[in-house]
Amino acid sequence: MLRFLYRMQATGLEHIPSEGGFVLAASHFSRFDPWPLGLPLYPKRKLRYMSKAELFNPIIGPPLRAVGGFPVERGRNSSAAIDAAVELVRAGEVVAMFPEGTRRRKGLRKKIRPRAKPGAAQIALEAGVPLVPAGISGTDHLLRFGQIRVAYGAPIPLDDLKDLDRKRAVSRATERMMESILRLESV
Repeated sequence: MLRFLYRMQATGLEHIPSEGGFVLAASHFSRFDPWPLGLPLYPKRKLRYMSKAELFNPIIGPPLRAVGGFPVERGRNSSAAIDAAVELVRAGEVVAMFPEGTRRRKGLRKKIRPRAKPGAAQIALEAGVPLVPAGISGTDHLLRFGQIRVAYGAPIPLDDLKDLDRKRAVSRATERMMESILRLESV
């Protein structure tokens, strides 16, 4: 459906590590974003998604877990979610995150620079795994049946941050991540 209705195009697949865990951090415009983000990587790489804990009710929870979701408490320092994600990437899984924390409102694509939460960078630094950016475009206007594009970027360099204190390293990694994501949205 994605390839037919939306002429989905994925670029930068050569940047995706073929083995080992990593954090995939992407822009977020629609509830639909996980599908175009993960489809080009499937079946080689299956994504695990941090999802807001409220979704894990008896009806939505089981299917959400079946497609790789795991709960995170939004608005709170959820060290349990960070620890779970670190364990997943260390075990070779791919944890996909939308660092803005919520969907960006329509029309704000170019007007306001989105703010990112530090979780994706924190997980990558703590686990010692690559932090791969991705830009998604076209999912904010699904009813127009325009083209959906996903651009995967090269892993963000983190080695130079190892000597910094943790808070500063996470902050710099988060800045680099968002700059890459914003650049990839227009590819």
